[in-house]
Amino acid sequence: MARTERPVRARRRGTAPRTCLASVTAALLFTLAGCTANDGAGTAAKRPSPKPAPVWRTDPGSVAALGDSITVGFDACSALADCPEVSWATGTDPTVDSVARRLVKNPATDSWNYARTGALMSDLPGQVAQATARRPALVTVLIGANDACRSSVGAMTPAADFRAGFETSMKELRRALPHTQVYVAAVPDLLRLWSEGRKNPLGKQVWKLGICGSMLHDPDDLTKAAADRRATVRERVMAYNSALADVCRKDALCRFDQSVFDYRFTGEQLSTWDWFHPGTRGQRELAALAFRAITREEPRR
Repeated sequence: MARTERPVRARRRGTAPRTCLASVTAALLFTLAGCTANDGAGTAAKRPSPKPAPVWRTDPGSVAALGDSITVGFDACSALADCPEVSWATGTDPTVDSVARRLVKNPATDSWNYARTGALMSDLPGQVAQATARRPALVTVLIGANDACRSSVGAMTPAADFRAGFETSMKELRRALPHTQVYVAAVPDLLRLWSEGRKNPLGKQVWKLGICGSMLHDPDDLTKAAADRRATVRERVMAYNSALADVCRKDALCRFDQSVFDYRFTGEQLSTWDWFHPGTRGQRELAALAFRAITREEPRR
């Protein structure tokens, strides 16, 4: 008996079987999806994780102080002598309550004062080199009054040189101590020093010995020329503070404190030996200003 052949249905020309087309499409989509996912994962793997931003600690374990005569308490206790025990930064006198006394557990062993009477900004890199050997958690800087307090206006440190000196100091400090915090106090307002100190007749006599001639020479001279001279000194101090603030702002672990310039001190905060340097009361006010800035939770950039 002859075998019956089953009729073969003709396919439409150019049309693939539905099952085959579906399989090819699914495979293609899966491949594309897999490539996209792999590419994304690969890119993410190659991208470095961002470094966490440095965190300012409000409880540093050690302090090194840099600066000039203000920070070593010159003329605060006796005439023509340093008195570091009343220093706003590292002093041991409880009436001043220095930064070290407020913040450091063992200030006698974990705080150091490298400030020097008469120091200029050009001396700061040398002080930095001394401080870095101790590896302090916090460095305080108050310097610049001597750069403006010269024998004459023409002898003041140029603002560009002052900025360069501070930049060099910060670079040296960061090279040695990348994680140390830096508190930078503004240069005090020398014009206010003149306006307050000149109220004391004895103070004016002491100034004639040659203290800060650029600002304090002939304190009773109220002519326009004298006023212009004093204004020039104040402008230079403001330029110094601008430089300190600008350089400090570029460092995540540096805080500049403008309040030291803005503080409305009176004659009661001045030394009774020269009516120029801070006395014990003035040192106490500086310590309080610094403590507030150092322990502020969020830095003001």
